[in-house]
Amino acid sequence: MPRPQKCRRVNHNPKYLSFKPIGTSISDLEIVIVTIDEFEAIRLADLENFYHEEAAEKMNVSRQTFGNIIKSARNKIADALLHGKVINVSGGDIEFNTATKDFCCKSCRKKHFTSLEEDLNGEN
Repeated sequence: MPRPQKCRRVNHNPKYLSFKPIGTSISDLEIVIVTIDEFEAIRLADLENFYHEEAAEKMNVSRQTFGNIIKSARNKIADALLHGKVINVSGGDIEFNTATKDFCCKSCRKKHFTSLEEDLNGEN
């Protein structure tokens, strides 16, 4: 039986959650799901240029696990770019590591901000 997966620490909630090729209806395209932890791994390794060891520490995972996450993310993104698929960013076993957490209400699509202190005290 495999070990239970640890929560991956994420410092930034993705601002944009979907990307698609222009000129084609979304209903005609396949969808690739990139998890939020995979998205964070791409941000740390490819945008912020952290070494895998540093990025793994920031995400609270081993270096090998980080390598597996980044490989999976890059494969999914390459598949979507080369084959004209939609990229949706969602899911994953994550925890936020910021002074404030922001989230988007699914019904009204409005962004809300909550301090971690309020969350811990059961306020809001």
